[in-house]
Amino acid sequence: MRRAVALASRGLGSTSPNPVVGCVVLDASGHEVGAGWHERAGGPHAEVHALRQAGVLARGGTAYVTLEPCNHTGRTGPCAQALIEAGIARVVYAVGDPDPQATGGAATLRAAGVEVTAGVLEAEAEAGNAAWLTSVRLGRPYVLWKYAATLDGRVAAQDGTSRWISSPESRADVHRLRAEADAVVVGSGTARADDPHLAVRGIEGAVQPLRVVVDTGATAVRPGARVLDDAAPTLIAVAEDAAPDLPGTDVVRLPRAGGGLSVPALLAALHERGVRSVLLEGGPALAGSFVAAGAVDKVVGYLAPVLLGAGPAALAGAGITTLTDALRLEITETARTGPDLRITAVPATPKER
Repeated sequence: MRRAVALASRGLGSTSPNPVVGCVVLDASGHEVGAGWHERAGGPHAEVHALRQAGVLARGGTAYVTLEPCNHTGRTGPCAQALIEAGIARVVYAVGDPDPQATGGAATLRAAGVEVTAGVLEAEAEAGNAAWLTSVRLGRPYVLWKYAATLDGRVAAQDGTSRWISSPESRADVHRLRAEADAVVVGSGTARADDPHLAVRGIEGAVQPLRVVVDTGATAVRPGARVLDDAAPTLIAVAEDAAPDLPGTDVVRLPRAGGGLSVPALLAALHERGVRSVLLEGGPALAGSFVAAGAVDKVVGYLAPVLLGAGPAALAGAGITTLTDALRLEITETARTGPDLRITAVPATPKER
């Protein structure tokens, strides 16, 4: 199953609005004879790839799958039926399918006489499929907030300069995060200060994410901005009463909330467009609005061995005024990226969404 979980991760960034899934097939004597993963939306599911590789050797064997085999016909046929027709004797899966349209595969398999075991390495498989599971359970995209800061928490100097706080290794790692996301989101402050490009670079075969700029007043993104080139699709989110002057650009109008746009409305609009995972790249005010809305599912911080002593903090306007209201996090990983330290954390007690 651990190999199946690793295989599933190869589909990150290319399967939405479908889940990432990995499958390993063993023959009747316990030897691996097939393996695969869901490579792209609309393409064969992981089980089909693995069964094709296994051929007749699958008969009487065991299939290990990270997600309960689907039980419906969409752009592809039901995987539960494919496993039955291949003669699989036992299916072991990690996570039950919460999608009401696809669930029921385990029951179908059992009715056909297939032995079924559920919940093996469930936590690992859940973590690997967090974006899709969040989208099904909560009806909104999964949000990963990424930032880079000095050891004293500054994301720019007092004069606004910020290139570069983090190392080349950290910046390369951010492109990996972009490649795994369906959309990259920044605010108007970042758009004005940095004129960011937001496309994936240096990762072969990457599917470019949707570039999203939250430009409430429609004043930050001007003709000629780097985010408007043809390297990746772009969406500009503006207030309902704003007057954007960007002919030919995809624009979505959303209700205001506080000093910006409604975060739930933004996430709903992205979800309708098939976005299941969002990489939130800032800046501090936009990140604060997401935290205030209870819409941050994971945090990845790149801490550089640099001190500034002044300048904007990584997070602003999160609506937290006292320590008892702090959003407590559980650190799940620490790693070095060149001279920097990458810290990954998730909310210890997720807020009501």
